[in-house]
Amino acid sequence: MGLVRIRKFSYIFSIILVATSVISLAFYGLKFGIDFTGGSLIEIQYSSRPDINIVRQKMEALNLGQVVVQPAGDAGFSIRTRELSTDERQKITIELSKLGEIKDSSANTIGPTIGQELRSRSIWAMILVLVAIILYIAFAFRKVSLPVSSWFYGIFAVIALFHDVFIPLGVFSLLGHFKGVEVDTLFVTAILTVLGFSVHDTIVVFDRIRENLTLAKKETFEETVGKSLSQTLTRSINTSLTVLVVLTALFFLGAEATKYFALALIIGIVAGTYSSIFIASPLLVTWNNYREKKA
Repeated sequence: MGLVRIRKFSYIFSIILVATSVISLAFYGLKFGIDFTGGSLIEIQYSSRPDINIVRQKMEALNLGQVVVQPAGDAGFSIRTRELSTDERQKITIELSKLGEIKDSSANTIGPTIGQELRSRSIWAMILVLVAIILYIAFAFRKVSLPVSSWFYGIFAVIALFHDVFIPLGVFSLLGHFKGVEVDTLFVTAILTVLGFSVHDTIVVFDRIRENLTLAKKETFEETVGKSLSQTLTRSINTSLTVLVVLTALFFLGAEATKYFALALIIGIVAGTYSSIFIASPLLVTWNNYREKKA
């Protein structure tokens, strides 16, 4: 029950973090990558594919800004950069031809309109996920109507998810302003993954609350929630730590292309584990106490 008793401090701490993130987003915004702003897409096919790290070094030496190099086909690469001039494309072809025989190459321009459409679809994807989560939790907990309606389980889970989303957004807003870190479709993938991981953790706690409500008829709702949190605390922390160990290794030892993807997941999972324990479930107690006082 101790975790529920300190809910005011956890609320204040979360409000400070979210407010800081919102202020950072308002002043600095996010530094969008070429996935969202448009740019050039170059595809190169070799007779025998060279090492991808050598290709990345060649591209970095040309000082073209953010460059995303990914394997494509049996022996080729796709290279995404800002919009390039004809001379810059020729320089890239000359440099990459030094690494092996080029069988085929093509270059296309991704317009800013496509980037804006992708950005819009990413936002709608997040909104639809949040709505689906509310509906699912409300349905799954439909038999739990006392003392808190099943709809509020879904609403408070989504409030916790907003907390989990805004914190990595705020961090990447600061990284974009001070370090030039850009967000791309991998970042959106990380955020959607965080939403799934966090709501899974929250539902585990909620499910234990539902079980204990049917077993402990003489306990107050606050006592039931506190006991449920204590019973699931070790499981939540161990699960998150296991994932964080892998992501930390990926961040420090993985490829440069996945470094900030791993960082977004690390921040989101830490925030999600915190919100599942200190935000979502305590909000049920706060709402129930408010409802009883009002009654």
